[in-house]
Amino acid sequence: MKQPLFRLLTTLLMLGALAACQPETQQATGPIAITRDTHCSLDGMTLADYPGPKAQIQYAQGDPDFFCDTVEMFAIYLQPEEQRVVTAIYVHDMDKNDWNNPGDEWIDARQAYYVVGSKRLGSMGPTFVSFGTEAGAQAFVQQEGGKVLRFDEVKPDMAVLDGGVLKDRHM
Repeated sequence: MKQPLFRLLTTLLMLGALAACQPETQQATGPIAITRDTHCSLDGMTLADYPGPKAQIQYAQGDPDFFCDTVEMFAIYLQPEEQRVVTAIYVHDMDKNDWNNPGDEWIDARQAYYVVGSKRLGSMGPTFVSFGTEAGAQAFVQQEGGKVLRFDEVKPDMAVLDGGVLKDRHM
């Protein structure tokens, strides 16, 4: 009887040691609400101070990144040198959020519809407006112009972080 008990304890100890060697991972907990203390990971802007859709990327390890604009999220996510494991990406669902004061209606960024090239400006200038439904995106296009794309159709050369400066003809 001592032999089976010894084997069981040895096996449990080995499994415990293996588990201790595994990197600690953080599971996606769903979208994180924006507060007055939520700042853009790129430029430090307070997200709550600006209009338009925002984004967040959650990683297997480390703190999430928040973005005051969806273009910023794409610019970071689509970088070939980005090595962190992404567990979730969320964007505001502009079908359900007020443009000037987006709330806590988030959707999976990979499932969203994006209006690119509209007249409507986000916090950093031209933005990709995210919607949970194709109908919402198409209705926005009818009012504000642009075209509807899916997540996988957005390419790195479309997510340029010039803050709209090169496009601003009023300066």
